[in-house]
Amino acid sequence: MAKYSKKASEKVEDVMHEMKEGKLKSGSGKKVTSKKQAVAIGLSEARKEGARVPKKKS
Repeated sequence: MAKYSKKASEKVEDVMHEMKEGKLKSGSGKKVTSKKQAVAIGLSEARKEGARVPKKKS
C-alpha cells in the first residue's frame, strides 16, 4: 500500500471540501463532480508543493 505524507493527505482533504462546496474546477474550467478526479487533483497539487507522494501510474 502506498504511503502518503501528512501534507499530501491534508491537501486531498482540502480539495474534497472544495468539491463538495462546488468550487473545484478541472483544468478545462468545468466543475468537478467525481471523487476520484478530486483525489487526483489533490495529489497532483501536493506533488507540485513538494509533498511525498508516489509517482503517477503510467
